[in-house]
Formats: sequence, C-alpha cells, structure tokens
Amino acid sequence: MADVIEVRTLHSADLDATTRQAARQLLDDVFEGDFTDVDWEHSLGGIHALVWDGAELIGHASVIQRRLLHGGRALRTGYFEGVGVRADRRRHGHGAAMMEALERIVRGAYDLGALSATDEAMTFYAARGWRPWQGPTSALTPAGIARTETEDGSIYVLPLAVALNLSGELTCDWRDGEVW
Repeated sequence: MADVIEVRTLHSADLDATTRQAARQLLDDVFEGDFTDVDWEHSLGGIHALVWDGAELIGHASVIQRRLLHGGRALRTGYFEGVGVRADRRRHGHGAAMMEALERIVRGAYDLGALSATDEAMTFYAARGWRPWQGPTSALTPAGIARTETEDGSIYVLPLAVALNLSGELTCDWRDGEVW
C-alpha cells in the first residue's frame, strides 16, 4: 500500500522539534544552502502548510502577518515565506496544494497576500492569480523609508478586497535580514 500524500496546516507554536528540524533542513536543501537562520526566523510566527509523504516531509510554506504601506494605508498582509518542495517531488501539485491551503487563510483574514518570488517561481504564482507589483518597492527602516530597487519586479501580490494601484509605491515593514 502506497503512502498517502497529506497537507497539514498548523501554527508555528504547534510545530514539534522534529518537524521544525525537518522543515528547516528541507528549506536548506530546496534553496541549496542559501536559506539562512534569519530566513527561517521570517517563516515562523504564522501558519505552516506541510506536505507529508507518509513520515517524510517533502514541502513547506508559511504565511505570517506583516504590514505593507500602499496608497496611504497600512494593509494587514498575509506574507508567504519558506515556500519550497523537495527537488525530486516537484511538478506533482504539492506546491499548489500548500498554496491553496494558505491562500484560503489569507482570503479569510488579510487585506492582501504578498511574497517575494524567485525567477523560477514567478510563472507558478502568476498562474495562481498572483500579480507582479509593477511600481517601486521600499522598506520602512529605522532611518526612514528606503528604496529596495533590487526587489522591484520580484514582489507578487494576491489582490483581495482592497483596491491596489499595482504601479504605485509599496513599502514593507522593517525586519532583520532580507526585508522582502
């Protein structure tokens, strides 16, 4: 009998030590060693979608709350972090299953969804209805608002009930490491 693929969602507080370690290792493998401890920290504090094949973790994504400034408003944003599927298990719908689970949460609790996409993932997000942010991006730093030109073109949003001008300015809240 084959193992059943299962997607589980749970809050960071409910991740046991073994699952935390497995998720952290998975993301290190997915991002080929370019996933730092600060990146992992950004993935914590929200809801995780985990794809299991039996006892083996093969996919992870999380959504955390952030504030993005746009059009004179601070928008409650479900921000996606640590999205990845093990290389040998990609293109089987596991990423879509995780996104579906977390997009449901975002639709019910946030003004919009947002994420910073890798070049490889942009087509995947666009096919799910995510829209590329076309305007300038910035971060609200301790020294004030600073442009984040290197992020321009890689930020995607899932528009919900709030009207967005996708060519306007979008500013993220401050955090250590990669601000987007």
